[in-house]
Amino acid sequence: MSSIALVGSVTLFLSESTLKKIITPLVALSAGSLLGGAFFHMIPETIDKLGNQISIYLSLMAGFLVFFCLEQFLHWQHSHSTTQQEKPLTYLILIADGLHNFIGGLGVASAFVMDLRVGIISWLAAAAHEIPQELGDFGVLISGGWSKKKALIFNFISAATFLLGALITYFLSFRVNVDFLVPFAAGNFIYIAASDLIPEIKKESGISANLIHLLMFLFGLLLLYVVRLAFN
Repeated sequence: MSSIALVGSVTLFLSESTLKKIITPLVALSAGSLLGGAFFHMIPETIDKLGNQISIYLSLMAGFLVFFCLEQFLHWQHSHSTTQQEKPLTYLILIADGLHNFIGGLGVASAFVMDLRVGIISWLAAAAHEIPQELGDFGVLISGGWSKKKALIFNFISAATFLLGALITYFLSFRVNVDFLVPFAAGNFIYIAASDLIPEIKKESGISANLIHLLMFLFGLLLLYVVRLAFN
């Protein structure tokens, strides 16, 4: 997951027009993948293992609210545009992404602890989201005055907090039940898809563009649903 942060370097070899064409469809795909991972895998598996308890939904809402608070108090935006010029935003993006990746590591690792298959699906859904995000974030750092080398290094460091969160969850799992972190991560996924990614898709206009984005979104959902059927 940390290595995915280096995907931003491909923006150096693409024209701005090409980058704009591919990023929004990728955002649509990742939105569908995140929602599919949350609703078709993480929530059902938690209910199957723990029963239909109110604590599951409290954990789900806690995961949703944590990311809401990050946006409210850090003015965090999952920006997928390469045209942002505000230099202070570059530091906010790194801080917020570090927190985001740390929380993601907690959630995905807890999914692996619960069930290997759920862990793989959770990671794939998170990775599908990270690719367009990192493309956009890298572009923001460059446009904010960072050198290419510095942007890659610090983007990678902020992504490495994913590993820290995962290791903490792994060692905690020997002492406490970390299953509650799975719906917590599902809440993260739902918030990112609904609050950050889908509004980004809706900024586009034109029948052909909208159709492509809808199809990519549905493909993300369908892919996670098919995997669910295959695992059953």
